[in-house]
Amino acid sequence: MYVVLVNYTAPLEEVDYVLPDHVEWLAKQYDHGYFLASGRRVPRDGGVIIARPMLRGKLDAILATDPFAIKHMAKYEVIEFSPTRTAPELRMINEAVAHAG
Repeated sequence: MYVVLVNYTAPLEEVDYVLPDHVEWLAKQYDHGYFLASGRRVPRDGGVIIARPMLRGKLDAILATDPFAIKHMAKYEVIEFSPTRTAPELRMINEAVAHAG
């Protein structure tokens, strides 16, 4: 599983101009089942994406198709982690817990 920290490298006015394309891109990733949650950071200097477990190269390829990445408006910090405990609502996506029982 991954936490992706999105850091804007462009002014918010430019980010806002591309935001509808980014939102459409996010919707496609949810449709494919790749993303679990996403939203703006506070203060608004970027965003956060929680992605399902997958090969890191696949996630990198997905992130490279984000309009923010294509237009060089953001940088991404990807943090991989293996959850050992989750809320019941997330147990289906936690491979470690799902296979431990």
